[in-house]
Amino acid sequence: MIGVAGIVIVFVMVFGGYVAHGGKMGIVIEAAPWEMIMIGGAAVGAFVLGNDMKSIKHTLKDVGKVFKGPKWLPQDYRDLLCLLFELIRLVRQNPVAIEEHIEAPTESSIFGKYPKILSDHEVVDLICDTLRSASMNYDDPHQVEEVLDKQLDQQLAHAQHSAHALQTIADGLPALGIVAAVLGVIKTMASIDQPPEILGGMIGSALVGTFMGVFMAYGLVAPFATKVGTVIAEDSHFYKLVREVLIANLHNHATNICIEVGRQNTPHHIRPSFSELEDALKAVKQDAA
Repeated sequence: MIGVAGIVIVFVMVFGGYVAHGGKMGIVIEAAPWEMIMIGGAAVGAFVLGNDMKSIKHTLKDVGKVFKGPKWLPQDYRDLLCLLFELIRLVRQNPVAIEEHIEAPTESSIFGKYPKILSDHEVVDLICDTLRSASMNYDDPHQVEEVLDKQLDQQLAHAQHSAHALQTIADGLPALGIVAAVLGVIKTMASIDQPPEILGGMIGSALVGTFMGVFMAYGLVAPFATKVGTVIAEDSHFYKLVREVLIANLHNHATNICIEVGRQNTPHHIRPSFSELEDALKAVKQDAA
């Protein structure tokens, strides 16, 4: 909703201010479709030229983040901490019993309690691979932390590709607007024998191209790129929480301490409160009893 509100504010302030200052929308409305074909079409073509099909689909999908916001909500962080609590407790009680859960998480009774988490193969793989490594005596916390850091950095870099692609489009739109404006000037020069009032309209139409390029770049596409990047960065905290808890586990801290380490390393605005998490963990223990 806030994304839609932002777009409405941009259009109202720009075009409303133009009209309020005495500008006439007729020339803009008349020229805009043709300028959009040239500028928007060239931008789309350049985007397709510079990316493969997987990246194109990824970027188009991520545009929805502008309106949907982060995937992981505060209750999801609480659920993740509960899931990790169950897994760590099981590892310490019966190391052999954990194998069925990390080898086939889709069939796991523990993972099955948290369907939203289970549907994300990246977080599931992160948990299972780390627990599997620990079960193979690859339990040096510093080594595991280094591996996890590299994995998370690579994952974040890949996820941020859509934001970078949108920013690249935003950077190119003003130049494409100039291209459209130059073509408009060329068209005007071919009609130099026309009276001033006609030439004025043609020059105004040409300048609409420059306006459209700059407007789309800084009023729409660049903010889209920023918002997508911000949402992706916020969602990355979900995966970092897994790292914090599982590294604490390898340091042989008590299970509750491992969970508390994860909770405290979660950004404040999405962090479950101590009492909320304690109640959730009590419910987990009761279900397991």
